[in-house]
Amino acid sequence: MAKTRQQIANEYGVDRKTLNNWLKRSKLNIPAGLIYPSVTEVIYNTFGYPKSKKSKR
Repeated sequence: MAKTRQQIANEYGVDRKTLNNWLKRSKLNIPAGLIYPSVTEVIYNTFGYPKSKKSKR
């Protein structure tokens, strides 16, 4: 299921702007708009899985 940047930021417990800063600093080229599962996986692999996701794995 595709997610918004806000949804992913919420999973990490940070503001959307903070997530965007993380993405810029890590030089991940994430396209605008919805973030699809394959791209979400890249984010998780880069920053670690959010605590909310670890318990579901």
